[in-house]
This record gives sequence, structure tokens and C-alpha cells, in this order.
Amino acid sequence: MTTVLVSGSSGFIGGYVVEELLRRGHEVVGIDNHSKYGRVAKSYDADPHYRLVEGDARDTELMTELLLTCDHFVAGAAMIGGISYFHTYAYDLLATNERVIASSCDAAIRAFRDARLQKVTYISSSMVFESATSWPSREGEEREIAPPRSSYGFQKLAVEYLARAAHEQHGLPYTIVRPFNCVGIGEGRALGDVEVLSGNVKLAMSHVVPDLVQKVLKGQDPLHILGDGTQVRHYTYGGDVARGVATAMEHPAATNEDFNISTERSTTVLELAERIWRAVRGEDVPFRWLSDQPYEHDVQRRVPAVDKARRLLGFEATTTLDEMLAEVIPWIRDAVVEGRI
Repeated sequence: MTTVLVSGSSGFIGGYVVEELLRRGHEVVGIDNHSKYGRVAKSYDADPHYRLVEGDARDTELMTELLLTCDHFVAGAAMIGGISYFHTYAYDLLATNERVIASSCDAAIRAFRDARLQKVTYISSSMVFESATSWPSREGEEREIAPPRSSYGFQKLAVEYLARAAHEQHGLPYTIVRPFNCVGIGEGRALGDVEVLSGNVKLAMSHVVPDLVQKVLKGQDPLHILGDGTQVRHYTYGGDVARGVATAMEHPAATNEDFNISTERSTTVLELAERIWRAVRGEDVPFRWLSDQPYEHDVQRRVPAVDKARRLLGFEATTTLDEMLAEVIPWIRDAVVEGRI
């Protein structure tokens, strides 16, 4: 049985990854400083094959101590949030995440050299393709196009450079995975969030799906959306993202490779908004919407090529948007009633 360290294990994507790794029979050690949500109860907290360490991934000595007894490392710890988060915490995102990944790499290099660590699987982001001018975005194009303009996207690109540099200089094997627009349950109101007014509804900084669901549930009519709604996204279920991460971690063909982890289905923000409206309010209520001024880094098109993951890993994201919304909407409804978001 292999042992996997997952940093950021209590986070949104991290929670799905831990659950998937346990399902596949791995021993999992999680590390999280709970700086975003505070301590969050997870369904697997009592699993005998899971151990949570409350600590900071910037603590190189702690990371080294943990990695010396692990076979794999899923490096997922990072400050992350929705589009308004990128602007409010532009410096913190860059500075904190650089310290997290440098500490993680330092510890992994030592564990690979002195112990049994086999590989690091780095969770990057579709934002490395922020400056793309043609689509779909294929693996490798992130080093050919202009660098991302947002500090978050730029730092995620730096993660990928660190992964390759650690391999080039120290022989540390890697896999890079880039989730696209992860959707799921478990994302709450972050500590220190600044409320943003969207029409007549105040929202904590989040992502497009929970924000739109909240506004429709709270009766906003017309519905306010950022921009003109033509922005294209690939909404990918958290469980599918976790399957992609776990498969990339395990699969020998993934060694020293990078993969887009995404559904192949494109959806505009306006299509998403109407889907949510219909799911909450029914077919009889006319869909009305207004366009709000978009943020600077609201990328117009984020469209991945997914054939490499299918060809080398046999991975496909199969959950439909309607299936995602059928799970997410009731969860957010309960969270709104209970005051969690």
C-alpha cells in the first residue's frame, strides 16, 4: 500500500482528491493550515487510512519530515479563490503561493534523494493559458504564448517551471495537472473574505457557479452576471478532477508529463446562468439578466485540449453540467439557510 501526502487536503479540490485516493486503497496523509475556511469536517476524517496534520506547507522541515515516509506527493496547497479574489489579494496570492511551492519542492527533493518518494504531482491551473489567443489550449502552449497577466496565473505557471527545474537539476520526477473550472460541493465562505455587491445580493468572493446559484436562490431578478455572458468555460466536476489527479499520479505514462484535466464540453456563462435559473425557478419564470462590469482578469475563452489525457491516461471527465447542478444546488440551498455561505 502506497502512502500519499496531499497538501491543501482540507481545501475544495483537495477534499475530492483525498476521497478518491482513499477509495483507491492508498494511505493518505493530509496537511492543511486551515487558513481559508477554518477547520472543516470531512466525510473521511475517521477513516483509519487517513491522517490529518494541521500545519503550514511553508514549513520546510515539517514537509520534509512528512515526505520522508511517503511514496507520492500531491502538491495542492495554495491560496485560491474566484475572480474577485485575484484582485483583492493580488500580492498575497503571488508571495504566499511562491513560498508554499518552494518549500514543497525543497522538501520533495530531499525526500526523493534520501527516502522513498517516487514523484510529485503538482496541481496547477487552467489560468496558465490566460493569455491564449487561439483554442483549444494544448499542453506545451503555456510556454509559447505570452505569460499570464494575473498574479495568480503567473504564479501557477511558475509552479510548472519549478517542477521541471527540480527534475532537470535533481532528477525529481513530476506530473503537472491543470484542472479547468472545478465545480462541486464543500466550498464555504472563506475567512477574511470581502463581500462584493452583485446587484442586490452581497456575495463572499467565490466562483461563478456558487455565486450564480446563491443569487437565484435569493430571488435576484433580473440576474446579474459579470460581463456579457459570452465567456466560454469548461465546468468540470470535482470528482472527475480528483479521478484525473489520482490517475495521473499512479500512471507510469504520466511521469514528467503535463495534462489538462477537464470536460470537453464548452459552456458560456450565459448558458450556465440560464441552466441554474431553470433548475431553481422552473420553466415558467422568464429568464431575465443584466450585465455587470467584468473584472480585468475575466478571461473570455478558456478551452482545453483533452486528447492527451485520454490518449496517455485513458482519462475522460464524464459528469454532465446538469448532473453537477443537481448536486450543487441543494447543497448551496442548505448552506444559505444555515448561513455557511
